[in-house]
Order: sequence, then structure tokens, then C-alpha cells
Amino acid sequence: MNKKLILLALFFGAALTGCSPKEAVKIGFIGGLTNRNSDNGQAGLNGVTLAVEQFNRSGGLNGQLVELLAKDDAQDPTTAARSARELVEARVEAVIGPFTSSMASVIVPITGQAGILQISPTITSMDFYGKDDNLFRINRTTRDNASDYAKVMRSLGQVRTALAFDTRNLSFSSSWLEEFRNAVKASGRSLAAEIPYESGDQADFAAVVSQMLTSKPDSLIFVSGALDVARLAQQARKQAPRLPIAAVEWAATEQLTELGGEVVEGLLILQNYDRDDSSEHYREFADAYYKRFQRQPGYSTVAAYDAATVVLKALKNRSSGESLKQAALRNNPYQGLQQTISFDANGDTRRKIFFTEIRNGKYVKLKGQ
Repeated sequence: MNKKLILLALFFGAALTGCSPKEAVKIGFIGGLTNRNSDNGQAGLNGVTLAVEQFNRSGGLNGQLVELLAKDDAQDPTTAARSARELVEARVEAVIGPFTSSMASVIVPITGQAGILQISPTITSMDFYGKDDNLFRINRTTRDNASDYAKVMRSLGQVRTALAFDTRNLSFSSSWLEEFRNAVKASGRSLAAEIPYESGDQADFAAVVSQMLTSKPDSLIFVSGALDVARLAQQARKQAPRLPIAAVEWAATEQLTELGGEVVEGLLILQNYDRDDSSEHYREFADAYYKRFQRQPGYSTVAAYDAATVVLKALKNRSSGESLKQAALRNNPYQGLQQTISFDANGDTRRKIFFTEIRNGKYVKLKGQ
């Protein structure tokens, strides 16, 4: 090869190297994708996926793409720990998830020790409130939600409530129970019954409801995921067909109405987003989501999309030498799909909520909401 050909080869080689795309920036996702309550995790993953795809199509990080690494916690501590370590080893910039407080108890110490920013779309347990750590939360707390449940149920004339709670998500359920108990006590009342059970294929839901009814309550509330609430409601309709029933926000998914059918008609449940939002911004999101996944978005979808919005904006606006946590706080507030998200110094925020009742297979807001 003569000298000119060698120089041309070197020139074009250098040009090709200079034009090669930058390595993608990695962010992680972790949630229950294969467990009994996988509807929350799957819907959340869809929301984050859509946010990342839209961000990349709009130019990404000044031309640099964002890559999403999704991991399953399977609502199992061993699996959750392994998945969290895999995300740490992959050197992700941030982790979106988990979706239950019990898994957060396992995952957050691992990601926190690695200095990785973690944003949970849905966890509410008081165990994670008011702490200066690497965890940000998009949702309200169990204290906020449980006290509002107590007020609304009292306004409906329900003053003697029996409660059943799933011990598999004990960080959440015990926190919710304590806050609900305190709110009921503050109004001069007490719970009729507190019945623990462990979710699983062998759970005896007929026996759980029977124990609740022994105390002669005027209403029932289930601190459980959607699948269990559908089965508990079925037993409640068999054993006490006219008794008012309610379920906590954890169960407020599309799976509840799909599985529950007629037995969940009339059930009271809180939503942390407005299903009836007709604003242009939200409708564009909902239409894009349906086009991408052929499903309507649920509460974990909206919260996860908001969490992704925070991560992606913080990444884009991060200054040189600044941690992602510092960038996330400095770029406050954020415009979410339906409301402004403003974090305090501990990464906590407040969120608007809406109480609904299931009617004709749909979540219908109570009057005044």
C-alpha cells in the first residue's frame, strides 16, 4: 500500500471512530413482574418504558440514548436482593422502583450503599418517610391515606370496621394498619377486628372473612393487593352480602375490576390519580400508552411515568460534578402528568388523591372529589 492510501485509510478510520455513537446511559427498573401482584409492576414498567422511548425520540441526553434495564423482584427478598445487586453492577445512574414497601426494605439499602438514586412510584410506608437518604418517593404516606380513609368511612356512617391485612407486604400493611387505627381512635372509636393472613395459593379467604364477621362489624376493609381483594370480596358477598366493603390503594388496579367482576361492585377505594382527567397533556399520554401497550394506564403507570420524568430531567440538567440526587433536588419542581411534583430535602412529596367506588366495572369518583 502506498503512502497516500495509508493516509486515506487512517483518515477514514479516525472519522468513523469520531462518528461512532456514545455509549448509552443506563437507568434501572425494579418491580414485581412475576408474583401474585405483578399487575402493579408490569403497568409501572410500561409507564417507564414509554417515558424512556419518548425521551430518546426527542433527542435523549444531547444525542446520547438512555437504556432501560428492567429487573424482577418477584416479591421475594432473595430475588429482590439479587436484582438490586445486578443493577448496581451494571452501573445504572438511577433505579425506578420498587412498588411495594416490603421490597423497598430489601432493595434500598443495597442501592443506597452504592450511592444510586432510587425513586419509588408507589411505596407509602412510614418506614421510608423523613429520611435523608438516596430514596425519593412519588406517593403519599400511609399516614395520609389511612387517615383519609377513616374520615371518608366515618362520613358514610361506617363506625365499626373490621380489617384484614396481608402479612407478605408487612412493611406496608402494618404501617397502614397503625395509621388507620390511630385515626379511628382519634375520633373516639376502635376497630372491630384486625385479622392477619398470609397471601398465597393456600390462603383460606373464607376463614379470614368469617373471622372478620365474628366481631359484628358494620363494614370491612382489606389491606391487600388486587388479586386477594377480589377473593376476599367474593367471600364477603357470600357471607354478608349487604355489608359495605373497602380496599386500600394498593389494590386500585385494572386487575381488580377484571378479576372481581360483580363481587367488587360498590367497593370503596382510593386512587392517587384522576382517571377522568380530560386535559390535553394527559390525553396525549393516555393515547400514546394505549397505542403502545393496548391497555389503559393505571395508577402505577402514571406514578412510574412521573418517576421517570424526574430521573430523565435530572439527568439532562445535571451539572458537572453534581450527583444525580443533588440534580434532582435542584431541578425542583417537576411537572407530572397530572400535578406538580415538588420534593422536600428528604425526597418526600405530597400527591392529590381521589376516593372512588366501583360501579358497573369502573372506578367512579365520589361526589365532591
